[in-house]
Amino acid sequence: MWDKIADYILKHRVLNLTVILLVFIYMFIRSIEVKMAYSIATTLPDTDSTMIVYHDFIEKYGHDGLTVFVGMTDDKLFTLSHFQNYYDFTEKIRNMEGVTECLSVARIYNLKKNDSLKRFELSQVVPHRPQTQQEVDAIHEEIMSLALYDGLLFNTEKHSALMLVSFDNEHVSTKLRGQIVENIRAYSEQYGIDNGVAMHVSGMPYIRELTTRKMVFEIIFFTILAVIVAGIILYVFFRSWRTLVSVMALVGISVGIMFGLMVLLGFDVTILTGVLPPLLIIIGVENSIFMLNKYHSEYEKCGDKMEALRITIKRIGPANLLTNATTAVSFAAFIITRNELLVPFGITASVSIMLTYVMTMILLPTFFSYQKAPTESSFGHLNHKFIDKIVEKVTDFVLSHRSVVYIVSSLLLVIMMFGASMMTTSGRVVDDIAKSDKLYKDIMYFEENVGGVLPFEISIDTRKPKGVANATFINKIQQMQDTLALYKEFSQPLSVAEVVKFARQAFYNGNRKDYKVPNNNEFTFLMKYLPKMKDGSMPGFFRQYIDEDMRNTRISVQMANVTTPRIDEISKALRPAIDQIFPKEKYDVVMTGSATVTLKGTTYLLHNLVNSLILAFVVIAILMIVTFKKLKIVVVSLIPNLVPLVFTAGMMGFCGIPLKMSTLLIFSVALGISVDNTIHYLSRYRLQLRYNEGDIRKSVKAAIAETVPSMIYSASILISGFLIFAFSSFGGTKIVGFLVPFTLFIALITNMLVLPSLVMTLNRKNI
Repeated sequence: MWDKIADYILKHRVLNLTVILLVFIYMFIRSIEVKMAYSIATTLPDTDSTMIVYHDFIEKYGHDGLTVFVGMTDDKLFTLSHFQNYYDFTEKIRNMEGVTECLSVARIYNLKKNDSLKRFELSQVVPHRPQTQQEVDAIHEEIMSLALYDGLLFNTEKHSALMLVSFDNEHVSTKLRGQIVENIRAYSEQYGIDNGVAMHVSGMPYIRELTTRKMVFEIIFFTILAVIVAGIILYVFFRSWRTLVSVMALVGISVGIMFGLMVLLGFDVTILTGVLPPLLIIIGVENSIFMLNKYHSEYEKCGDKMEALRITIKRIGPANLLTNATTAVSFAAFIITRNELLVPFGITASVSIMLTYVMTMILLPTFFSYQKAPTESSFGHLNHKFIDKIVEKVTDFVLSHRSVVYIVSSLLLVIMMFGASMMTTSGRVVDDIAKSDKLYKDIMYFEENVGGVLPFEISIDTRKPKGVANATFINKIQQMQDTLALYKEFSQPLSVAEVVKFARQAFYNGNRKDYKVPNNNEFTFLMKYLPKMKDGSMPGFFRQYIDEDMRNTRISVQMANVTTPRIDEISKALRPAIDQIFPKEKYDVVMTGSATVTLKGTTYLLHNLVNSLILAFVVIAILMIVTFKKLKIVVVSLIPNLVPLVFTAGMMGFCGIPLKMSTLLIFSVALGISVDNTIHYLSRYRLQLRYNEGDIRKSVKAAIAETVPSMIYSASILISGFLIFAFSSFGGTKIVGFLVPFTLFIALITNMLVLPSLVMTLNRKNI
């Protein structure tokens, strides 16, 4: 079959080039339409109970991640000039398109009793831009009396001022979000410069937008860096500009088609699909190296360019098909996770890898067929003294010192298994931002001043209309809030109880000591004074915490960026308190919000990623059996590729790197790529068995000599290619940049030493 394929490729070069060029042009034009993912992908399927609860919550109250926080510490805020500037700053942001409300000490509501109308009226503490210091002093005095806002818009202990900027649902996950965030950032920065204060900005919309921007930058940066690194290594190895241009053209076409494919499939660019361009470049170059080495070695033997190309296609084609198929399988296994991030990543990666293989097999022989035949200088990499010494040492160890290989490998394996036992499972809602990044430092600022910026919600259904309008129920809300206050991870809560306490304070003429839950008699009287939900007199900020028929309500807190095990610990500790305060026979109470969804999503995702890794192992094993026709080869092939994964797990355990989505991806990626060397070695070994009439020793030695140089070259490309991710500003990507090269290096050693040793030991008969 491969004879016919080789003949077709070499006889129809013009037709093949024309078709690929037309496909590339079409895909490149479509790739211009590719979009960035502005919405945050959920880790749970919509059918999951946690997501059903979360969507129900959003339907009742709106999205829980719509607020941007702007904070500062300014001892001079309540001087005339600073306060006027802060008032102007607030008004600028409030009037932006897509902003529904902007609360700050310059735009703050007070509730006042109107005895003649027998009702409370909401009024702005700062109705206009103050013109005198006396006005500012009066504003300051009134604001300090409003206990509702202490810990929300200001912190009296730390002298910090906070601004809450609310987005509307329509724009929080669209391109306009970027303009809103940019304006907030620019206005904040300018205010800080004008008033000599450090400004801090955070909140889910802001975090998502800046993360998206960093992602766009890194896609471009790492793609360019991958091209440079791969190009340098290719030129160092092969010393040929023609070779360099041919391979770079191949990978460029692959990347262009990948983006076009994403548009056709309706996928947006995410933090995961964003790593595919450099990944395809690395894989494409690796494919090319095996073809180049075989082409040059065959031409050195026969001196006929076209015959050398025909043999190269025939010999490398099947092995490269299997190596690319196993790599594609390791990515395709992510599809079973049903995750919004991983499914598009798995589909795009697996299809693109196979398309890259097809183009490598067609384009490289076509390019070389039109170029001059290789010269003597082109064969330098086949006779490199340093590589020859490595081949000599490897051969000596495999043929004469296998016991040393097994003993050292076993000892190291035991040590790394101990390290693997120390691994922990963890993750954070905001998990990939480097601690040195200002975005992370700003998150820490808000944790210190208001408890955090990540939404944690308790939704309560009283099961009856006006069930919220009850003094007993309000006391239950307060009990729940007192329980939440025991956890330092939470900010001051917002709920209908705070509104009622605010009303009681207003009823007693604004005295701060009267900010507390009313008794039954007071509550009945206060309800007559409260603004009605339907007449529009209550601002949207308050209406977010109770529905119109007063059956459902919520307790909202902001949570610190703690690990998912800590979220789980807190959630489990809160459940008994919730059930005691709100008996199940009378109330339906659920914990939800971004923090809770992340906890459940992390657990769900880790379980599914483990399943996908197992599936990848099984499918790769089946492919090996189908290809090599014997079960024994599965043992021989998978052991050298399991060892590097154990080493990586051990390294993670010793270094305290937790098991989470980004680190678990390392195992699947490394497995799919590292098995390539195994396949190439076994393919050459079986061929050598035929040449050497079943002599295992000669065949092992010949296979080492033929494949180890290519293993070293391809490993150099792969390790260097993945190392570039160590420069990422995303923590998960940075870890990938360190651990995947480590895994691939161990895989290189095991494939050079352990694999041939196992072949010698386990195969007294031909395999």
